[in-house]
This record gives sequence, C-alpha cells and structure tokens, in this order.
Amino acid sequence: MAISIAMPLLSPTMTEGTIAKWNKKEGDPVKSGDALAEVETDKATLDVEAYDAGTLLKIMVPAGGKAAVGAPIAIVGKPGEDFTSLLNQTANAPGQPAAASQAAAVQAPVAPKTTPAPVARPAPTPTPKLPMPAVKLAPPAPPKPPALHAVSSNGAQPSARVRSSPLARKLAREGGVELSHIAGSGPAGRVVKRDVEAALEQGVPGLAPAQGDELLPLSNMRRVIAERLVEAKRNVPHFYLTVEVDMERAMALRAELKEGGSGVTVNDLIVRACAVALTRVPQANRSYSEEGLVQHHASDIGVAVALEEGLITPVVRGAENKTVTAISQEIKALAEKARARKLLPEQYTGGSMSVSNLGMFGVDEFIAVINPPQSCILAVGQVVERPAVVAGKLEVRKRMSATLSCDHRVLDGATGAKLLAEIKALLERPLALGF
Repeated sequence: MAISIAMPLLSPTMTEGTIAKWNKKEGDPVKSGDALAEVETDKATLDVEAYDAGTLLKIMVPAGGKAAVGAPIAIVGKPGEDFTSLLNQTANAPGQPAAASQAAAVQAPVAPKTTPAPVARPAPTPTPKLPMPAVKLAPPAPPKPPALHAVSSNGAQPSARVRSSPLARKLAREGGVELSHIAGSGPAGRVVKRDVEAALEQGVPGLAPAQGDELLPLSNMRRVIAERLVEAKRNVPHFYLTVEVDMERAMALRAELKEGGSGVTVNDLIVRACAVALTRVPQANRSYSEEGLVQHHASDIGVAVALEEGLITPVVRGAENKTVTAISQEIKALAEKARARKLLPEQYTGGSMSVSNLGMFGVDEFIAVINPPQSCILAVGQVVERPAVVAGKLEVRKRMSATLSCDHRVLDGATGAKLLAEIKALLERPLALGF
C-alpha cells in the first residue's frame, strides 16, 4: 500500500523545511534507510530517510520548495500502484504545499469524453458587413507590482520580481546586472547561474551599478534567530558583570604550546575555564523552567560560531572532564560541521552556558544575549596590551575584557560574581586548567 513521506522535525525550533536536493527521482527503487532527500532547516542540512521499501512514486515538493513539518513531500509504494486516493487525502491537509493539490489534479482519473447527439439549430440570420474603422490598439497593461516590494532611497520602485535562483541573484548583484533584461533558461523561464554568466560575458542592457535599497528574503536560520532573540530579551531578565583578566601567563603558555605544534587557542582556554568554574559554583549551573530550577551536573559549554547567514552554538558536552587539547580538537570538528550545516540537533541544543568571542575582529568589549534554556553567556574581547598596576607598579600587561550576561531568575548578582571570579582566576593561572 502506498504511503506518504512527511517533512520530519529535524530541530527543536523547526517549523518548515526546504528541499535542498532529491537523491532519488520518481520511479527509483528505495529501501529502508535510504537518504531520499536533503532538507535545509533553520540550523543545518540533514537527510530525510525512507522508513519503508518500495518505489518513489511521486515527488510532491520539488527541489527548492518548502513544506511545513508533518506535510507530505513524497509518496512511496509498489511500482505502478494507484495512489490517487492518497493524494486526495493530503491535497487539502493543513500545511500541505500547493504541489500536492496540483499533483492530485494530474493523477485524478479522467472520465472518457462523450460526443453529444447533434441538435438541429435554425440557420443564423446573415448580418450585413459594415466597414470597420481603423483602431489604434493600446499597449498591454503593465503587470501589477507584488504586494511586498522594495523601495529605493529616492522613492523609486524596482521592476516586478523575476523568477531566479539565489545564486543567480547574487551574481547579478555583484555584476550590476538587471535580471529583467536576462532571458532565463531554467524551469519555467527561471534565470539561473549560467544565464547571468553569459550576460556578463556578452554584455546586456542594465549593467550600470545597482542603486537604491533591496529587499532580501529571510533565510530559515535568520528568521529563527530573530524570533529567539526577541523572545530571550523579552522573557529573560538580563544583568551584566564585567571584569578585566590578566592574560600574561595564558598567552605565554599558549605560545609554548604553539611552538610544540599544538593548535590550542585563547577560546579553548576560556571554554575550559568556564567548565571548571561551573563545577566550583554549581549554583550557576542551572536553568529556569516553570516547574523549578534544573540543576545540571555536567558542564556543557556552547561555542558561538559565525556563519554567513547567521549564528549557531555547538555544544562541548562534559567539558569539565576533558583536557584543553581535547576541547580544542572537538571545537574545531564542531565548527567545521556547523559551517557545512551538518550538525545534529543534539550537537547544538541544551548546554549550561555559552562563550561568544569577538576578539579576532578587534572588539575590546561587548555584551551578549543569553541563549535559553542556558542561564548565562560570557562575552570576551581581544587580548591587548594595556597599562596596569601590578604590586604597586605601573606595567604594560596583556589584558582581556570579559562580560558575563546572567539570567536573574536563576542567578543573583553574588552568584554571577563568584562564577566570573573563578573564570578570571583560572585564566590568570592557566596551569590549573589541565592540558
């Protein structure tokens, strides 16, 4: 019996997914566990697996199309099996993409045409022909602009949206090409990469530099980030604590490790310091819930990784039981998977606290927004030489600013201060971190 394959829930914050690519085509045999398609979520690109053997009878959401979680995206069954009834059941289901109803119309059986019996009709009365005056035809009316459109800074409105791929739009922006001047060779006249490249090579009208503002569509990741940050700032009462950390010993130790071939970074030392500090101040290793405070017994530290379309925070689990070297290797592996959008949900959800480091961008000091359900996040800036008083004498020392954002529902000021003091002490005596 034919069955429908639904868009799965691949992350806790996912509401819809985009079909990045189909690995099978209609008519291909499939077996349980086969990767049917790649689905892009708000966090990663993951495989949708078949859970039954058969034949891929129908693709209901094409590559590039979107579907809500739980909506059918394909049908699997026996070769040649009639799946019309299944299509009819899902065509009007909530969240069902338009492709399903179109597919249902295509698959619905068509009744044979019958020729009606001829009916006698009276002969028409001839109408005398009159000379027709010359009429000048008006040009066709321009298409109506879309409901949502961009408006340039001088108030002019751009032309109607042209069907095009994301890569084609990117190349057109960079090359200053007006997409409306390019004939698309993709499906349904869609402008694709090769069309823009050919236009740039051959020359087309509209190559003047683009001017004015442009409305960019929100990616799934950007939309979820926006929703979660608004929710966090609205629902989580933040307070902030800042200290300056003397990084002389930490930087000297890192230099020695680098000479020995180790790739340990300042961020690795900070993650390890946070993990150990949480074991010393367990009152800070908690999360808020409506039922009560959740006490964590492991130090799971999130590490903010910047992506082109947003930010993701993979988590180093049980960092209190791992050496700095092991943490360094794990962070590199997680960051690589994050940039390839291959992180699994369990690799970026939960956690005790997070570290956000903007020092590599020349930032001295900043504050970060807490990532619920975590109760704190440490924002660190660059390590720079600053004047400091040491043992009553003025010296130039390597210093780093660190700001801890705390959830006041979980931590009071004194608890947050204790946690930050432990982090500072560990970084100023880095041999205690364990390598």
